[in-house]
Amino acid sequence: MSTVVTGEAVVLELRAASFAARALSTIIDIVAQLLLLFLIFFLVGNTLDGSLDPALTRTLLLAAVVLVIVAVPVTVETLTRGKSLGRLVMGLRIVRDDGGAVRFRQAFTRGILAVLEIYMLAGSLAFVTAVFNEKSKRLGDMLAGTYALRERVKAPPPPVVVMPMELAPWASLADIGRLPDPLSRRASRFLAQAERMTPPARTELGVSLATEVSAFVSPPPPPGTVPESYLRAVMAQRRDRDFARLSAQRRRTGQIGERLHRLPFENR
Repeated sequence: MSTVVTGEAVVLELRAASFAARALSTIIDIVAQLLLLFLIFFLVGNTLDGSLDPALTRTLLLAAVVLVIVAVPVTVETLTRGKSLGRLVMGLRIVRDDGGAVRFRQAFTRGILAVLEIYMLAGSLAFVTAVFNEKSKRLGDMLAGTYALRERVKAPPPPVVVMPMELAPWASLADIGRLPDPLSRRASRFLAQAERMTPPARTELGVSLATEVSAFVSPPPPPGTVPESYLRAVMAQRRDRDFARLSAQRRRTGQIGERLHRLPFENR
């Protein structure tokens, strides 16, 4: 996992592709290019049928090789902002080191060096550089300032706030008012990220948020309640009450709909 800091000071977590995923996407691309190249050779051979000068025929075949191995991959990667057939199958994309989309300069650098790394050296140079690189970069990526990014990443399940058992009796009777949306979001983010915070910062922020939330909750919790447990109890009870209220509203709406469908004028 790599991090990128945007101009607005927002930290983005970007998951670099593994070596196996990059290798498989490269194999798919190579197979597709070779099939296209063989198709061109077959069409040229059947169409010309030896009518051209051998030197001209070799020139046309060389041009076809350059077209398929360099021009087509560079063009596709530039137009799709880092995609190819293999990367589309594997859910990958080539991006710049700052997380931005690749442009022609980066795609051209990668395409030219791919001829050396993958075709002329049978992939050995790309293999060695990618294995020992943290982001599985090959030489073309190092010179172009790019790497492969995983696009299809499973989203982590939303954190579930669990009611502390010792505070359940108090929370069931507490009067919890409507929390301001900014405060509710900050409390939810804190509870979701508390495990990854340092103990001093976790304690300080928990006390601060609990003090703000206490202005909307009555009566106060039992003496000796930990601020973080207090926040969990309030947010869990608030969630359960909102769910019960919305469920009851949905049932009432369904009952009204059934009564309307049974009105006499329905059969006129």
